[in-house]
Amino acid sequence: MKTLLSWSTGKDSAWSLHVLQQDPAIELVGLFTTLNAEADRVAMHSTRRAVMEAQAQAADLPLHVIEIPYPCPNDVYEARLGAFVEQAKAQGVEAMAFGDLFLEDIRDYREKNLEGSGITPLFPIWQKPTPALAREMVAGGLRARLVSVDPKQLSADFVGRDFDDDFLDELPEVADPCGENGEFHTCVYAGPMFSHPLVLEAGERVERDGFVFADFKLSEASA
Repeated sequence: MKTLLSWSTGKDSAWSLHVLQQDPAIELVGLFTTLNAEADRVAMHSTRRAVMEAQAQAADLPLHVIEIPYPCPNDVYEARLGAFVEQAKAQGVEAMAFGDLFLEDIRDYREKNLEGSGITPLFPIWQKPTPALAREMVAGGLRARLVSVDPKQLSADFVGRDFDDDFLDELPEVADPCGENGEFHTCVYAGPMFSHPLVLEAGERVERDGFVFADFKLSEASA
């Protein structure tokens, strides 16, 4: 089944990539993402385009970028996504995969957007228990940095840290280990889904739109 994977640059989409790579019924043909055209960054994660492109190169997959304005009205978002879905279908894509875990409303929204398109929605890590999944990711070699934190749910001191066993040990019990309630977002720089690791350099820490962001750029050592 020719499949495109929704790519956030974070751990959930990266682990979904790893799962799909091991499925003989799946032929991965690319990654796709929406990009804030004004900032040239991935929404929510705020990952730089250059980092995202390096991830796709390390995954040996073409990257399809859907540029959206900021702010982006929902009708504009759906129109651009719909156009991309039509284009993908015309090119023989049979499925689109997403790294969602347990938020039913998001899954329902994705399924509705693909309804009638002839493209099947896939959710390779759906409803996996997040405490075990987070540890499985780390044990499996996934390496990521926390690029954004919601300070209303988690201390801003966590931003910029590695997503590792030490982080999981220190995470408050009320926080989801995979950040599925929006506590944090990550940027993956290494793992079994990549042919080689990326080297990220930490930049400034900024507060914007109620979140704290750690800005990482691609080091020349990754080139």
